[in-house]
Amino acid sequence: MTGDGEPSLENAGSDVADDAQNSTDEPAIAPDESDAATDADPLAGLEGAASAAIAESVIVEAAADFDGAETEATDDASAADSESDARSGAPPSVDNPAKVHIVGDSDAGTFGPYLQTLLDNTLIATTSLDYKVSSGLARPDFFNWPDELQATLPEIDPDVVVVTFGGNDSQGLSKPQDELEWAVNDPMNNREEWSDEYQRRVLEVIDILLENDRQVVWVGIPNDDNPDVTARLKLQDDAVRAAIAQRPEVDFVDTWTRFSGRDGNWAEFVVDPRDGIGKDVRADDGFHLNVTGAEILAIDIAVAVRDVLREQGANI
Repeated sequence: MTGDGEPSLENAGSDVADDAQNSTDEPAIAPDESDAATDADPLAGLEGAASAAIAESVIVEAAADFDGAETEATDDASAADSESDARSGAPPSVDNPAKVHIVGDSDAGTFGPYLQTLLDNTLIATTSLDYKVSSGLARPDFFNWPDELQATLPEIDPDVVVVTFGGNDSQGLSKPQDELEWAVNDPMNNREEWSDEYQRRVLEVIDILLENDRQVVWVGIPNDDNPDVTARLKLQDDAVRAAIAQRPEVDFVDTWTRFSGRDGNWAEFVVDPRDGIGKDVRADDGFHLNVTGAEILAIDIAVAVRDVLREQGANI
């Protein structure tokens, strides 16, 4: 189910980000003081990613500063031929663009528009976005993501799926039926049982996404300025990581670390890799990312998608 009026980059801060920040599933909490996360080096500016060259430059340069990846796209034709495992039988290119589908909760609706801008402007990828505010894997009585994915993926037929759930899931886990009934109640009082069930749900979604040789990029969740909320989110983040460890073909974007300070705790300010300036990246509720934070996260995701496309033989 796509959000009403799919947001553009320009209105991401007004429509989608407002929806995310106003979600009733997380409490609005005044932020505590915290150190800024400063582990990313400056990059050349990329405001707007107005052309294919700029978009590709952003992805390549972001990889160099964030994870030490190479900054030059390979033009070795033989390497492209040998590495090509795209489902079409040919590597992603201008004539054969990869389909990248973005799905998830309000976080997907916040970082999704900028990620689409970055990827679409490489000209070797086309994107689509499907998000549902206040959804997740905890409450299929409210919105059932396995059913949604099984219904929509065959028609979209993506090569790569970027997926995120989390901000609404550190609660009891309901059964997949219309009437609310708990499969597992409060996570902190049922840690092992809750973790096992949440891992099962993550694996169920992953296995749906991996069908037909799709590639999957799972985007993790950030922490919260409230230590009690962070403890619940940590249990959930650990469960997701444990599930992904069972599916090593899935790529994981570590949002938690990206938006933590040097001490590993909550950070309000993070260095923007586009200009090297530390900026406020959090919404007023202390959990969600604001527009700047969402754009920084989108760059990290674009790097992960770029690496997947390179594995498929793309010259990017």
